[in-house]
Amino acid sequence: MLAGKRVTLIIGGGIAAYKCLDLIRQLRRAGAEVIPVLTRAGTEFVTPLSVAALAGRQVYQDLFDLKDEAEMEHIQLSRASDLLVVAPATADMMAKMAGGHANDLATTLLLATDKPVLIAPAMNLRMWSHAATQRNLAQLRADGVAVIGPNEGDMACGEFGPGRMSEPEEILTAIAGLLRAGPLSGKRVLVTSGPTHEPIDPVRYIANRSSGAQGTALAVALRDLGAEVVFVTGPASVAPPDRVELHKVETAQQMLEAVQTALPVDAAVFAAAVADWRVEGSHAQKIKKTAHGIPEMKFSENPDILATICAHPTRPALVVGFAAETQDVIAHARDKRLRKGCDWIVANDVSPATGIMGGSNNTVHLITETGVEDWPPLPKAEVARRLAARMAKALA
Repeated sequence: MLAGKRVTLIIGGGIAAYKCLDLIRQLRRAGAEVIPVLTRAGTEFVTPLSVAALAGRQVYQDLFDLKDEAEMEHIQLSRASDLLVVAPATADMMAKMAGGHANDLATTLLLATDKPVLIAPAMNLRMWSHAATQRNLAQLRADGVAVIGPNEGDMACGEFGPGRMSEPEEILTAIAGLLRAGPLSGKRVLVTSGPTHEPIDPVRYIANRSSGAQGTALAVALRDLGAEVVFVTGPASVAPPDRVELHKVETAQQMLEAVQTALPVDAAVFAAAVADWRVEGSHAQKIKKTAHGIPEMKFSENPDILATICAHPTRPALVVGFAAETQDVIAHARDKRLRKGCDWIVANDVSPATGIMGGSNNTVHLITETGVEDWPPLPKAEVARRLAARMAKALA
């Protein structure tokens, strides 16, 4: 998968550093050459000997190694690889990167490189959510640094929440995506996400409770398999992914226009929760409460984006729809697949009791021409990875 690729792995200081030993093993198994750089804090968690044994080469640690610096080794190291990976990326390392510091070998390499950089953050959940860390994260993303994770779960400090470093398998997939070595390399995939807002007047609108989390996770999973992702999103409550072609819209009509502009694509996933109706002739000014009672509103049906693309002259080879239902989930989804003309439908029960809409987990049923697959309850990121893998297989 990564044959002939060179990856510089910068191992930061944190308990998650032990995962990098497995990451090195998986990178080499995938055919990559690993150039290991161990920070001073990283040596508190893994030894240079273990890293060198797994990487099969010298471990770089000190900026002021006179033998290496005689050949300007830090400049060579920063540019000799196809990709630089920082794992774990601690809060301190992220702050140094965002500020452009270069006071040790790791930060000097990162500042001197002209190659892509991927970080895998890992830290206490309160450190992760701190305004300073989020500010640094935003700066790094704006600088073009790719980010994977962190995941949510139990931590070494005894707390639970976001801050766990992504697993080696996840980081490997992200690396493959960045190096365009994944099974979807060369494929262009469209993903719609989030709700739409249909204006009533300048301050009111019709919408739904979709957070956009599932669509965003799908865009990330497809991107990490090497796809060029066109991401069309309504006003979601989750941040859009990086390294995608981003189009932000408000209404169903705007979403349809953005989708049609994106064609042709190899595949399309319609995960957006599009409002079925809009108010005809929305008011230019805020509607005021008066003695005349509740104002009358006339509704019109919004365009059917899924059906439109399924019947389009440049229809994608694979079209995947979503069906969010509150009753008779399978029956309604089967009917929707036939009516719309799509290849697959991902159906789920979004009744309030499920907590799916706006939540972090999902329970879906994949409906195809051959039948129904019932998937177990999974985090939305895992649902996305499974669906992306199925799409890659279908498009192969």
